[in-house]
Amino acid sequence: MLKKIIKGSHRKPSKSDANDSSLYGYGPPGSRNSGSVSTPSVIVNHASRAGPLPSGPSLGSPQAMPPMAPPSGAIDPLPLFRDVPVSERQSLFIRKLHICCYQFDFSDTLKSVREKEIKRQTLMELVDFIQSGSGKITETCQEEMIKMISANIFRCLPPASHENTGQETNDPEEEEPYLEPSWAHLQLVYELLLRYVVSSDTDTKVAKRYIDHWFVLKLLDLFDSEDPREREYLKTILHRIYGKFMVHRPFIRKAINNIFYRFIYETERHSGIGELLEILGSIINGFALPMKEEHKLFLVRALIPLHKPKPIAMYHQQLSYCITQFVEKDFKLADTVIRGLLKYWPVTNCQKEVLFLGELEEVLEATQSAEFQRCMVPLFRQIARCLNSSHFQVSESNYFLTFYFCHGG
Repeated sequence: MLKKIIKGSHRKPSKSDANDSSLYGYGPPGSRNSGSVSTPSVIVNHASRAGPLPSGPSLGSPQAMPPMAPPSGAIDPLPLFRDVPVSERQSLFIRKLHICCYQFDFSDTLKSVREKEIKRQTLMELVDFIQSGSGKITETCQEEMIKMISANIFRCLPPASHENTGQETNDPEEEEPYLEPSWAHLQLVYELLLRYVVSSDTDTKVAKRYIDHWFVLKLLDLFDSEDPREREYLKTILHRIYGKFMVHRPFIRKAINNIFYRFIYETERHSGIGELLEILGSIINGFALPMKEEHKLFLVRALIPLHKPKPIAMYHQQLSYCITQFVEKDFKLADTVIRGLLKYWPVTNCQKEVLFLGELEEVLEATQSAEFQRCMVPLFRQIARCLNSSHFQVSESNYFLTFYFCHGG
């Protein structure tokens, strides 16, 4: 029996498994399709809050951990770029990168004050150097820069607030957001990465060797950060990577889709769903027509099921925008969307029901008569239930829809 199990776990992939037409890694965890994507390395591991930094090709020597804070007085400020000959600036660039690889303890504001300030000033100089476009940096410098960036941002995230308290995720508007203590350094590291990605001097053929799939996956892991400032930077950077590195686009879509599956069917806990949906909203807006079948499957298997989790209020605005974009792009999807909303319609959560009614209103505005007639009967039944709701916000939210129907749309 054991031999059969082992043999079955190493089955040869079928032709359907090798077909890469599904650009999103379709199928929830445990489903038949979830393991059939052609690049299984796309699956994102969200255990970033614990454990050491995983190995990856981007770091050259992956087993070497980032250097911790040096002894007091071991770091001295280096000369400014403008104070050295042009021929020496590339080597000075690398020396400054090495200084910025050191990590410091920010829980104690009185510890390594001088060294922290030297690193902060050095990071600012690096950002200015990249932003000024004073010259293309060599491939060696680019490799060292990505190593430094990785050493700083790819870290174990602190325990989330719900992990500390054991309580359900609260409304983010009702609680103080978590602020990363090392943000004075992290912000500059993210700014350096952003300037590098958007720079016209950055050759994507060279840069893709270092901003590779492993690097993109680690960026996606960081979207679970509770610091909204970090998620905002990540959103901008990933969006820019998606726009500049066309070779990474299918991979990024798959990876985001896998995050959604884990969120929907396993954890229902993730800090960055809203930001990821904002990126997708822009991507969906740029879809060419006629829309590919893969994109339609993404709507059915990932976006519509995102209405299921309890904390939908945290990202509903962005989700509603994505859903509406699909209907505006292809009006024939209206019936699919409306039936999907009805499938996940909340039964006892009145606040969630109000959100659904608002989204339904936006979808109906983009719906044409033929699609409306297909889902008319189940839709009217649901609206009738809402009109009889004892919750005043639900019944009031229904007034527009009733007006809409009475005046023929």
